[in-house]
Amino acid sequence: MKKFMDENFLLTNDAAVRLYHEYAKDMPIYDYHCHLNPKEIWENKKYDNITQVWLYGDHYKWRAMRSNGIDEEYITGNASDYDKFLAWAKTLPYAIGNPLYHWSHLELRRYFGVYELINEQNAKVIWEKANAQLSKDEFSPRGLIEQSNVKLVCTTDDPVDDLEYHKKIKDIDDFDTTVLPAFRPDKGVEITKETFKGWVEKLSQVWGKSINNYSDFLAALEARIDFFHSQGCRLSDHGLDYVPYREASFDEVDKIFKKALNGENITPEEEEKYKTYTLKFFGEQYSKRGWAMQFHIQAMRNNNTRMFKKLGPDTGFDSINDHRIAYPLSRFMDSLDKEGKLPRTILYSLNPTDNYVLGTMLGNFQGDGIPGKIQFGSAWWFNDQKDGMEEQMKVLANVGLLGRFIGMLTDSRSFLSYARHEYFRRILCNIIGEWVENGELPDDFELLGNIVQGICYNNAKEYFTMELK
Repeated sequence: MKKFMDENFLLTNDAAVRLYHEYAKDMPIYDYHCHLNPKEIWENKKYDNITQVWLYGDHYKWRAMRSNGIDEEYITGNASDYDKFLAWAKTLPYAIGNPLYHWSHLELRRYFGVYELINEQNAKVIWEKANAQLSKDEFSPRGLIEQSNVKLVCTTDDPVDDLEYHKKIKDIDDFDTTVLPAFRPDKGVEITKETFKGWVEKLSQVWGKSINNYSDFLAALEARIDFFHSQGCRLSDHGLDYVPYREASFDEVDKIFKKALNGENITPEEEEKYKTYTLKFFGEQYSKRGWAMQFHIQAMRNNNTRMFKKLGPDTGFDSINDHRIAYPLSRFMDSLDKEGKLPRTILYSLNPTDNYVLGTMLGNFQGDGIPGKIQFGSAWWFNDQKDGMEEQMKVLANVGLLGRFIGMLTDSRSFLSYARHEYFRRILCNIIGEWVENGELPDDFELLGNIVQGICYNNAKEYFTMELK
């Protein structure tokens, strides 16, 4: 019986052990997609207790606590931070098999040197040991980023954002991590949402001109893309419940846009026409500037109306969607490719049944002298667990080039979540190690070590066109 979470945790063979400890373990981190708050990085505030850095905003943990029957008062309510921490400590023992069990223990061990098992009995000891260290500089947001050896952080930013804190972070002399914005224009794509008209008004304000038609709207968006580009942004992200594809003329979309501004009802067909045209516009703009485009597909968000009204979005009430994506995704990408305007693209699906669809879709649109131009993105959200990561990488290996994979990202709001990169790297090394042990790969550690280091860091650094400090 192996000891829980020892130095060879998740490494089940000699080749995996060597690949991890000699090649993967000490590689830097290139976090090209996360939801960290740049204001917190700039302010570099100290945390009063572990709940603030560990549980605030973490809807993964919130979801688990609800499943354990914890009252909302101890999750997002007004209970004390200690009582919220205790509620999490009571919950985690029931989460065996869930990546939260591993992540939580890794975070305590790697950052705080706390090796107690997380449970109700140990809660007070853990609370006191962790809190005793939080006043140290290395437990500020910047300190946690630096001790995690993170070279780049790409946050997720609305086009109307003034990027004030990104500008300020650039001027910090004693912080060597590059922090750049990523362009996330979902509110301008979701034309049927209640927030659409108000968002267009905000866009008009930051653009400095009235937006009366679709031509104005696209001009304003292009101006914001140029602004983000001037601040070092070279990456966009789109959250798509499904992949739309319905062709339409500019005049048709202009009429649909004006209907939305007038508060008129938009039909599903009109919505798809608007989304298709607008997403194509974005793709063309990204291609022209050498950006990469991310599509996060197949989330069904805000399922619980009562809790959405109470807490808002991103609070743990989302799940997997099951739209068909092969045909519309193919037509969308082809519509850009045949005009020579398909940018570097990273495709993620929250539905694991889409793995082979995405894995094979990549090969249809590779080229332009860019290794791995179209990427099968890392196992995302509900797939971000041991089985999900193994499946995503094995599918990519089966039908594409695993060696060109740009690897892991955090997709997180927590400064402690960089332990997930260790988790990913151990799983990666174990997969390749198993193939070596089974005679499916040669024991050529120069070759395999180079591939592992590429997936851990080097491939992403080469793939993206962002400048590091």
